[in-house]
Amino acid sequence: MKLDIVYEDEYIIACVKPYGVPAQPDKTFGEDMVTLVQEYLYEKGESDRNVPIDSFGDSGEPYVAIINRLDRPVGGIMLFAKDEDTAAKLSDMVQDGEIQKFYQVIVKGYLEEPEGEYEDWLFHDKKNNVTKVVSKGTKGAKKAILSYEVLDELDTDEGAVSYVLVELLTGRHHQIRCQMAAHGNPIWGDDKYCGQAENESKAGKMAQNKKNNSKNIKGKKPSKKHEIGLYSTRMEFVHPVTGEEICLHREPEGGPFDIADQMDW
Repeated sequence: MKLDIVYEDEYIIACVKPYGVPAQPDKTFGEDMVTLVQEYLYEKGESDRNVPIDSFGDSGEPYVAIINRLDRPVGGIMLFAKDEDTAAKLSDMVQDGEIQKFYQVIVKGYLEEPEGEYEDWLFHDKKNNVTKVVSKGTKGAKKAILSYEVLDELDTDEGAVSYVLVELLTGRHHQIRCQMAAHGNPIWGDDKYCGQAENESKAGKMAQNKKNNSKNIKGKKPSKKHEIGLYSTRMEFVHPVTGEEICLHREPEGGPFDIADQMDW
């Protein structure tokens, strides 16, 4: 697979992760983004004598660190650091909220407000690899915040859907998938979290009330590549080394976002 490079310099590289491709090696032993970036940099290093020697690790592979991790069924921009110092600086920026991350999302149903903010406490159940909205004070729970803006709404043959722009203000495991489902609008194609909208939490009750006023569509089964309506579309930050203002941007294509072609922009 050829890398779709959004931006590259001496310190960082940003690429588009296709739907269904893991961020790093996993038990499927298929193509993954870290390995693809390493191979690209290794091949570039063989022909480019300007590549610094210390950018290669003990194994002979180029150093590659993930800055924003994306779930396997999610597509969009991933950012990587090429050296440990840059990786540390970018990681600190992520922790301090200095990297703005935006996602385009297709969800089921209509949201109650055209824009707003969700603040919840999330618990990552590592055994089942699922994240849940829990009460504040729950052991192991972390605060999660995102803001959203509804871009468009559409009635389809299968029911109502909304096209939403989300800014991720914290970075928790499955955060957008979990929070959108818990507030009554699971992401299109995301069978893992569709049931969460009907739990007994406050958010689940909110979702139940919504069912009386709008039609919900049945979860579309993911394709062989397991695509869901969630795409990392934009990242903005100040370069930790050069001080340059960086804006990375890509529009989603194909997959669940084909439905957007039906919308009246």
